[in-house]
Amino acid sequence: MYDEPTRDRALALLAQHTLSEVSRRTGVSRAALRDWRAGGPSRSPAACPRCSGATLGASYAELLGFYLGDGHISRAPRYFALRVSCDAAYPSIIDEVETAIREVRPGARVFRVRAPGVVVVQAHWKHWPCLFPQHGPGRKHERPIVLEDWQRTIVEAQPAAFLRGLFHSDGCRARNWTTRVVAGEKKRYDYPRWQFTNVSADIREICCWALDLVDVAWRQSNHQTISVSTRAGVARLDELIGLKS
Repeated sequence: MYDEPTRDRALALLAQHTLSEVSRRTGVSRAALRDWRAGGPSRSPAACPRCSGATLGASYAELLGFYLGDGHISRAPRYFALRVSCDAAYPSIIDEVETAIREVRPGARVFRVRAPGVVVVQAHWKHWPCLFPQHGPGRKHERPIVLEDWQRTIVEAQPAAFLRGLFHSDGCRARNWTTRVVAGEKKRYDYPRWQFTNVSADIREICCWALDLVDVAWRQSNHQTISVSTRAGVARLDELIGLKS
C-alpha cells in the first residue's frame, strides 16, 4: 500500500522517466505505476475509522443494518471479506449497499457476484472485524449478537439509516387483508404491513429497540418475525426508510 505523497512523486517522475526507472527510484511496483498513469485510483484506501478514531455516521449505520440482516464476514489469508447478499429483484438496494461500503471505506474495490436470484456485494479489508465486532465463527443466530456502546451511540444518532439497512435486507412491505361484517354484509379490508424476519432473537431485539427510538409501534407476530402494522407506524416507517426498489 502506497501513501499519497509517494503517488504524487511517482506521477511527477513518470512525466520524464520510464516505468522501470520510476519503480527503481520510488520502490513502487510497475503494476501500480501503470494503474496510476492510466488514471486508476487517485488515493490509497482509507485507514480504519475505528483504529484512527474517525467519526462514523449514517452510511455505517445503514451498513450495520445490512450486515445484521443478510451480511457475513469470512477470513482469507491476508484480509477479511464482507459479503452482503441482496435480492436481485431490487437493483436500487444493491446500489445502496455498494455506496455504503464505499462511504465507510473510501477507495475500496467492491465486487458484485451474481447467482440465481441473488447479487452478493463484497469488499475485502483486514479491518472489517474492527467495524463489525459481532463477527465470529458460525451463523449469527447461533451466537450472541450484542452492539458495542459506540455502535449503539451511532444507531441512536442515525436510527432511520440503521432501520433502512435492516428492513431492506431481512424485511418486506406486504399487504394483508381481513374481512368484517358491516350492516350484515361481509367486506374485505386491505392494509399494508412492514415485517422484519430474522432467526436471531438478539437481532430481533435490536430491531425492536431501534423502532422504539423512532416511536414506531411493533409486535412480534411469530417466533422470528417483528411486524409494524398500525397505520401510523407503517406511514412513519415508509417516511423513514422508503420502499424497497
